[in-house]
Amino acid sequence: MVSNSRCSELCLAPLRRRLAVIGYDVLLLAGVLLGATALALGLAVVLLGSEAVKLHDPLRGNPFFSTYLLLVCFFFYSWFWTHGGQTLGMRAWRLRVQGRDGLGIGWWQALLRFLSAGLWLIPVAYLHRVFGVGVGLSLGVGFACLVLLLALRLPDRLSETELVLLPKR
Repeated sequence: MVSNSRCSELCLAPLRRRLAVIGYDVLLLAGVLLGATALALGLAVVLLGSEAVKLHDPLRGNPFFSTYLLLVCFFFYSWFWTHGGQTLGMRAWRLRVQGRDGLGIGWWQALLRFLSAGLWLIPVAYLHRVFGVGVGLSLGVGFACLVLLLALRLPDRLSETELVLLPKR
């Protein structure tokens, strides 16, 4: 691969920038998930009453709530990817996701990208829940899997997209 400073066209994004974007976007996503959880909790209070919610948290272990949060995550990333190709973190680090033809991506590609990028979470949950491994070790193994996924560009390959480094303005 040619050095980023010598690319006459858009270059593929280097691993360190991909990781920086993930760190930036995770902070933004945490705020979005906090708001989504507050909305769900408020709805639970309205439907069940505050005393019932205080006695038994209806959101804990609820598969509908987990699915709701997963959908919030999907729409957070996919909306940005399909509308301009950049999340806020990608904009800050001058990256853009695009099809291999250089055009924007569609919802199907965004879904494939989202699901394949989330594969690193499987060993985190599996090690912790099935084998009782500590959270720190589970996250460490998960992070190693994330780095491997990004180094192999698996989300790009499976979704037929590419993450490119934009030139400085």
